[in-house]
Amino acid sequence: MHSTSINSSPLLPTPILIHLARALRAVVGRELLKFMRQPSRLASSLVRPLLWFVVFSAGFHNVFGVAIIPPYETYVEYKVYMLPGLLGMIALFNGMQSSLSMVYDREMGVMRLLLTAPLPRGWLLAFKLVASTSLSLLQMLVFLLIALAFGVEADLAHWLLAIPVMALGATMLAALGLMLSVYIKQLENFAGTMNFVIFPMFFISTALYPLWKVEESGALWLVQIAQANPFTYVVELIRFALQGQFNAQAFAVVLVGGAVFFGLALRGYDPQRGWIKQRG
Repeated sequence: MHSTSINSSPLLPTPILIHLARALRAVVGRELLKFMRQPSRLASSLVRPLLWFVVFSAGFHNVFGVAIIPPYETYVEYKVYMLPGLLGMIALFNGMQSSLSMVYDREMGVMRLLLTAPLPRGWLLAFKLVASTSLSLLQMLVFLLIALAFGVEADLAHWLLAIPVMALGATMLAALGLMLSVYIKQLENFAGTMNFVIFPMFFISTALYPLWKVEESGALWLVQIAQANPFTYVVELIRFALQGQFNAQAFAVVLVGGAVFFGLALRGYDPQRGWIKQRG
């Protein structure tokens, strides 16, 4: 009687939960272990934003500090304004790198093996999403430490509270990369596709300059594109969070965007609808 009551206790993990936990550990652990075994990968992922941070913050130091815009309540240095955009850049490029990894795994057979595992496909893709988000968040935190070393003044309490927001933004961009991996059929097409995704998303946003500057120049069409760019809302969500504020509109766009991208990725990897059926 005593043994039966223990086995039926709802507090104990079920076999399904144990199976999912093992799969999560395997998928996420594989990506993290592969990343930690390649320290040059971390260095290379930080070179690009660090170069922008050092060169552009020096070159444009006195260019954009001409107005007070939310969430800032006073004039800020350009490197302070640019920091959220560079954090978003790290998440964007890592999301696209994860997309490349998915295409490679699919061609080399690893992803095919994972897709035949006795797991619901949605859980498997969710675990890949968690892995990509974890890598992005790790790189973003390292870059924040570098920014501190370069003299960016910060409220550490605000920065700590911004971590969940950065994770949410990284998740949306990882979901975007996951969705793109459905439609990129071969590695040879990856570079061309990324040129039409990464650079327009990054440059037509608030990552490097406020939109009022673009509007002043008369490029209203560019402002409208930037306002429709989901990456803009990732940057603004991080920007407000680093100042201890919450941007409800950006939060809603990032949350809904991540769900839509993941839903499209899941549909693409559905053997009844997606590339598996198309390729037999």
